[in-house]
Amino acid sequence: MQWETVIGLEVHSQLSTKTKIFSGASTAFGAEPNSQACQVDLALPGVLPVLNKGAVERAIKFGLAIGAKLNRTNIFDRKNYFYPDLPKGYQISQFTLPIVEAGELTVQVEGDKPGDKAVEKTVRITRAHLEEDAGKSLHEDFHGMTGIDLNRAGTPLLEIVSEPDMRSAREAVAYAKALHTLVTWIGICDGNMQEGSFRVDANVSVRPLGQAEYGTRREIKNLNSFKFLEQAINYEVRWQIEQIEDGHRVEQATVLFDPDTGETRMMRSKEDAHDYRYFPDPDLLPVKLEEDWIEQVRATLPELPQQKQARYQADLGLSAYDASALTASRAMADYFEAVVAGLVKQDAKLAANWIMGDLSATLNREGVDIAASRIPAGQLAALLARIQDATLSGKLAKQVFEALWAGEGEVDAIIEARGLKQVSDSGALSAIIDEVLAANAKSVEEFRSGKEKAFNALVGQVMKASKGKANPAQVNELLKKKLGAG
Repeated sequence: MQWETVIGLEVHSQLSTKTKIFSGASTAFGAEPNSQACQVDLALPGVLPVLNKGAVERAIKFGLAIGAKLNRTNIFDRKNYFYPDLPKGYQISQFTLPIVEAGELTVQVEGDKPGDKAVEKTVRITRAHLEEDAGKSLHEDFHGMTGIDLNRAGTPLLEIVSEPDMRSAREAVAYAKALHTLVTWIGICDGNMQEGSFRVDANVSVRPLGQAEYGTRREIKNLNSFKFLEQAINYEVRWQIEQIEDGHRVEQATVLFDPDTGETRMMRSKEDAHDYRYFPDPDLLPVKLEEDWIEQVRATLPELPQQKQARYQADLGLSAYDASALTASRAMADYFEAVVAGLVKQDAKLAANWIMGDLSATLNREGVDIAASRIPAGQLAALLARIQDATLSGKLAKQVFEALWAGEGEVDAIIEARGLKQVSDSGALSAIIDEVLAANAKSVEEFRSGKEKAFNALVGQVMKASKGKANPAQVNELLKKKLGAG
């Protein structure tokens, strides 16, 4: 039997406010346990929540960015459940009237094999609602006991819930990455997954191919890396298929992913909405969004990733793949645009190739973000300008790039100090070629007898004789003339 995977994601994005959603306590990461939990966070008797306007503005910004409906009146509800790190015994969230509804996000999904064309996929976003985070239970350091840190209690979250539109782990990862790019791009979340600022829950089910009815879903909680998200979904899909094919039923449940074993394990049976006994929070008034306020927030939106991608393709002639890669982060797009602007002769494709190639490979190897690149955009533009004016070949440019990264100075100074200037003088190249032809009579004879590979061998010898400094295009042209092939 053929099976179809059905995936929906719930993403908890921590909003970038300095204080919590209902109190003035700090949201800064890394403080001593319970040092950033005030009376409201501790749920002391008589305290009342006060809504953080900045959290609402960030939610509005997200809704506008995904073309969603903004509920002009939205309310906060109490989601009732007991957990040791939830002091009130309920979480303040939004249920019946969330702030954001019915948006969508279009993403590029990579093919199965390297080189396969990316496929465009639109994922519907059901809702995005504001809520407070719970505290954190600490198990490691207490020898059979659990410690409770309430620093995170009350931290503002925007929970972004998708429709079950994804059909593979690859699609889910592409969507999660695009969402991560968007929330960091518009400045509502720092996106730090290691610190818990961007956490993903994956609802996964399987059904026979062609069946309209959904299968029973299991929710994989708190995935804090794209790698774990992909591994967890792939394992869960295999497990569910095996269960059904072995004659067992899949029971609705909440599960955790263990990165060490690569497996999911059941945490508890899955609750439904009625289990939480939602009801409107009597301590918080409905939130009303005035049109003027919405327009003020709209005015703060930058050019969005999809808008940039369209512009890069229409105005700069880049492919959809290149445009998508260069808008993987706002810092990446800003760097690319600065490089292109720094070139006297605009060549977006040359800039894209170097940023996506040598620069990205070096950043990945060093484990740093492009915002912390040791080569400023202006210096990369200066390097590419020396390729454009034939001062450097591509091979020599790579040596200059490495020297720039090592901090050896600026482009022209490195070229001068290392003697890397490309040889483009026809007379000098002609003399080198004559020497190579004289020393490689066999290769000359093979070429003239129809063996094309012999030509490449002669080019290699010329480049070797010039210590890699010969202009490759001129070498090809002169060599063909001398061999009577031009």
